[in-house]
Amino acid sequence: MKKEVLPIIFALFLISIISAETCNLEVSLLNQDPYPAIPGEYVEVVFQIEGIANAECGTVYFELLENYPIQFDPNTNGRVTIESGTYKKDFSSFLIAPYKVRVDEDAIDGDTPIEVRFKHSLNDGYEVKEFNLNIEDTKADFEIYVQEYDHSTKEITFEILNIAKSDILSLTVEIPKQDNLEIIGSKTNIVGDLDSNEYTTADFKANPSEGEIKLNLLYTDSTGTRRKIEKTVLFESDYFQPESKDVPVVTILIWLIVIALIVWFFYRRNKKKKLLQQKKK
Repeated sequence: MKKEVLPIIFALFLISIISAETCNLEVSLLNQDPYPAIPGEYVEVVFQIEGIANAECGTVYFELLENYPIQFDPNTNGRVTIESGTYKKDFSSFLIAPYKVRVDEDAIDGDTPIEVRFKHSLNDGYEVKEFNLNIEDTKADFEIYVQEYDHSTKEITFEILNIAKSDILSLTVEIPKQDNLEIIGSKTNIVGDLDSNEYTTADFKANPSEGEIKLNLLYTDSTGTRRKIEKTVLFESDYFQPESKDVPVVTILIWLIVIALIVWFFYRRNKKKKLLQQKKK
């Protein structure tokens, strides 16, 4: 009896080995959107798993691993399961696995590895494969100051410095409606492109009051995404007092001296005339 069982077990073993060798799964990263990915924001990655047309693969397991620099939203995971051989004629014989994940806020620029693992039911262990996720912080940040305010023309000038690592395009400055600032004319100013660590200015006509002024800065990053950032700048009226129209004390003293000299000159002249007239008599 044992002699009859051993060949059957050996045959089944050979069949499992042959089946495992014929089940060949190939995984590739089809797309990353946006490219590059931006720290703190979502990125969509799409994987393609080829070989699932082979029914001998049995159940196929695929998973995107939640490791730095990617994070899944709560109650979501990266696991996908499919029965091999379940595809129709004229349809794709591969699996497309899309994921929308968030990039770590502190992710550094450059290519960062992300991992997937996959297996089929004939294998006990997972095969792990790495792909590169391209990351670049394209978001801008700004420092803003009130550079000047002219009381006579009602013109306020803001100085804007791009303190981010990325250059930006089509910067527009907008002043929203607020209690301590009355805008005269347009509330927007199209500034243009602004490179990293470069500054520009934006002028508005306004009647500002002491306190904070809110600004909206709209720009286009290197991925072509239009973004908006809100900033607050402090207006301190003491630094922008109108020029005094009072005549300086020195000027008054000079004019008094000049007038005194003129009076003294005419007094001396008249006195001499009177002396001459008295001598003639």
